[in-house]
Amino acid sequence: MSAILEVENLELCYGVIQALKGISFHVNRGEIVSLIGANGAGKTSTLQTITGLIPSRGGRVLYKGKEITRAPGYTLVRQGLAHVPEGRRVFSSLSVYQNLMLGAYTRKKKSEIEESLSMIYQHFPRLLERKQQMAGTLSGGEQQMLAMGRALMSKPEMLVMDEPSMGLSPIYVNEIFSIIEKIHASGVTVLLVEQNAAKALSIADRAYVLETGRITIEGKASELLRDERVKAAYLSE
Repeated sequence: MSAILEVENLELCYGVIQALKGISFHVNRGEIVSLIGANGAGKTSTLQTITGLIPSRGGRVLYKGKEITRAPGYTLVRQGLAHVPEGRRVFSSLSVYQNLMLGAYTRKKKSEIEESLSMIYQHFPRLLERKQQMAGTLSGGEQQMLAMGRALMSKPEMLVMDEPSMGLSPIYVNEIFSIIEKIHASGVTVLLVEQNAAKALSIADRAYVLETGRITIEGKASELLRDERVKAAYLSE
């Protein structure tokens, strides 16, 4: 398996606070890889650094073999790397359809954009029902679907997702994870940050545990589900 994403000794500081302390991991093409950990472990910071939203202090990030450590985030979308941010960040005063079309801003061929839109409405039939509705009036689960759909409109090779189940009811959580599996089955590689460790590990191929800016455990997701340290810290009821 070839790595589509390689992170090497990544460091990040917020003033005097070191948020990432030399973390290294990789994501192979066709995988779902999950980063799990407690609040404040550095999961969101990792994704934001990878996708160019925050500059790193040290280390390297390679995407498809090319260094992107200093690349602005907007240039990565054209290279096939899309980010679904924590908190959804939909454009509340725009319609569902307008939000989705903004996700396609890097693409030129109208026929291909329409094809992607049709595919997204198949994944998320609720978005089709509400396509003229203002995004700010959607429920939390529907906004999460919209954020995912908007990212998919760029036709990514790799999707980076930050806490997709945060604040959602159990029914929506199951629905969102089912959709992530469908997106993955369509050929998209997924890097998933998620506090719901049991759900994340249940769909991932491999996983890394992040604790206070360091990776402390890594392995097959199925093995981490059985790991006593992981069970005690993240899987207990």
